[in-house]
This record gives sequence, C-alpha cells and structure tokens, in this order.
Amino acid sequence: MATNRTGRIIIHLDMNAFYCSVHEAEQPDIYKGKATAVAGSSELRKGVIVTSSYAARQRGVKTGMTVRQGLKLCPDLILIQPDFNLYRKYSRGFMSIASQYTPLVEATSIDECYLDITGSSVFGEPLEIARTIQTRIQQEWQLPCSIGIAPNKLLAKMASDMQKPNGFTVLRIRDVSKLLWHKPCDTLFGVGRKTAEKLRKLNIRTIGQLAATDENLLIKQFGVVGSWLKAAANGIDHSPVIAEREPNKSIGHTTTMPRDVTEREEAHRILLNLTDQTARRLRRQKLMAKAVQITIRKPDMTTITRSSTMEVPTDVMADLFKEATTIFDRYWREGDPLRLLGVTLQNLSPRDDTAVQLDLFNYEEQPRKEALTKAMDQLRDKFGEDAVLTAGMLGDDPSALIRNKRIRGTSLQTDDLLLYSDE
Repeated sequence: MATNRTGRIIIHLDMNAFYCSVHEAEQPDIYKGKATAVAGSSELRKGVIVTSSYAARQRGVKTGMTVRQGLKLCPDLILIQPDFNLYRKYSRGFMSIASQYTPLVEATSIDECYLDITGSSVFGEPLEIARTIQTRIQQEWQLPCSIGIAPNKLLAKMASDMQKPNGFTVLRIRDVSKLLWHKPCDTLFGVGRKTAEKLRKLNIRTIGQLAATDENLLIKQFGVVGSWLKAAANGIDHSPVIAEREPNKSIGHTTTMPRDVTEREEAHRILLNLTDQTARRLRRQKLMAKAVQITIRKPDMTTITRSSTMEVPTDVMADLFKEATTIFDRYWREGDPLRLLGVTLQNLSPRDDTAVQLDLFNYEEQPRKEALTKAMDQLRDKFGEDAVLTAGMLGDDPSALIRNKRIRGTSLQTDDLLLYSDE
C-alpha cells in the first residue's frame, strides 16, 4: 500500500479484552497476566461474564457464561465489578490518538472504531500510520489492540479479527479467495445465524460458495440483502466511514437478571427502572419518542420484541412506562420465566421541533407535569441518579443499579461514551 495508491485505505481498530485490559492498565500489580473477568453481581456468584482476559480464555472462560460456570472452569478467576466511567476514560484516550491521524474516525462502540486514512499520507505510509497508532495506544494507555487494514470497512473488520491479541493484518481484495472463501458463511461480518441457516438450506455453506452464487437467486431469497451478500462474499463494500454520528434512531436499556423472574409485579418494577433511565437519556438529548419497544428473553434464549406507537410523542417517564407495561402484559404469559428485559424508545424527534397535542381534559396538568419532571432532573443532575426514587424502583436485581454509570453497560447506545468531552 504505497502513497501513489488509488482507492481507499481503511483501518479497523479493535481493543483486545477491553474491560479487563483497562483494569490491568490501571492496576498491573494486581491484574497483569492474571485470569480475570468483568461481571455484574459477582458477589452473588449469579452474574453474567461480560468479558474475560486472554489468560482466562485459555482456561475456557467465555463471554456470556455465568460467574458460577467461569469459577468452575477457573477456580482462581479474579472477578471485577464493571466501572464504565473508567472504560469511557480509556475509550476517549485511544479514540483521541486515532483522531490525530484523520478526521474520519467512526466510533462503532466503546472499544472499536474505523479510520479512513486515504488522505493521511502526510503522516507516512498506511502501514506506518497503523503501526504508529497501535504502538502509541500501547505506550500511552497500556492497552493491546488489533488492527485490520483494507480497502473497505468490511475487510478491515474481518482483518482485525484474524489475529488477537495485538494483531496486525492487511487484507486486500486479491486475498479474499485465499483467506476467506473456505470459511463458513456466518464468519462473514454482517451475516447472522438466521441468514446462515437459510443459506445452508440452499446448500451454500462457505463464503466462496456464496461468492459464486447467482445474484438473482440471492435476491429472490433475501430481497435487496441478496445483492449485499454477493458483494460482501467477494470482498466488496462501499460504505463510508462516517465521522459524525447521526442522531440516535432509538434509545434503550436492557438488563439480564441473575435469576429467572416469574412474577408480574417484579417484571413491572424492572421495566420501571429501565424506562426511568431511558427517559432520562431521552430528555438529556432533548428528544421526544412516539414509539416504545420491549424485549423479552427467556432462559432458553428465545427472544421476542414487540412495539407500540403512541398517539402523541412524549418524554414523560410515566407515559412511557404505562406503554411499556401495556405491551408486556399483552405478550407475557403469567408465570413464564424471564431472563432479560429491555425497553427501547423509537420514532425520535427533536423536542423543539415536535408538535405535542395536549389532551382536552388534562391540558392544565401538562405545565405542572413538565415542571415536576424538570425539577426531578435538576435534582438528579446535581445529587446523582438515586436522589429521586419511587418505592417501586427499589430492589436487588441489576435494573436497580442501572442509575450507577460506573457499573452500567453501553452496548445498546454510544451516546453514553461522550468520546471527546468530559461528563
């Protein structure tokens, strides 16, 4: 990849075992080289492992296991409570280094991003730039990362996954047939389990077979996605690196329970906590929502999502909670065990641009409700999220801890990262 190149040069930067690596960087005397895992409710031994160090992975500890399973495989596993304030600090750190080499940095999560360095030749050759970024992140933040370099985002992502930890992989279009075509279709980034199952029914099992499949057949089976599948299998991807994030199309929170929930009252309380914090984020971004979606997952991992559109947009927690519980009660059967619950607000619009139709019989209450909500938000902004709670929010499950930014996750949305500014 020389400076007289044509076409794009894309880097995918993927931090390795990010949460565990952050704790190791902060306290190397305690965690360096040790089998560690970040997990919620570790004191209860019922939490789920969010991530594990490479030393723990070598002993079979994997993301998604329960803490109990992890300890059975690795009795000396060191359990760490999550600290998302700390993770955001380190995320801002490595993102800041990346942004010094190109303005085109697209953060896709707290621990990974794309860089378009096509116009960054002033800093050197592409491989030199990539090596410099990787070295600086290690030296300045003591974090390992894997880097993929390719002519597009798809291949850059695939390349960064090929060598971990501390990987450095270049993947060109001409290498696709040799390096990717023998792999199963579900290893192609963007191809999920259901799509892979449908491809297997068509006797398309490898990326190479997918690349050779007639495009019309794929379009017939998958619609417009069929064209993408054909192109992706051949290493073609034209999607740009987008530096500025678009406004959120949705805002949501989910929580996994340490034990199965079977009582309606308890499920409603969890939904109340989720809706409370989701509505807070909605108001913080000065948005209104017109639709509410809930996610229900059972112990066998069966997952359903159901949504409802309201007559008028709102940012009032009580209205959103009422909608969430109405949906839940409609689709949940009494006694069915629940492993995960989620609330997502959709059909978002800027508050200042949204026409809100006042209820003819309750319009006098609207200013008072808004004033009360504003006062509660101000109290929480000043004294913390636990400053104003209702009795219905109290409990010992993870949803009751969601107001603590140190221990809550950010997988659903990236607005919590605040990558380039202090909270």
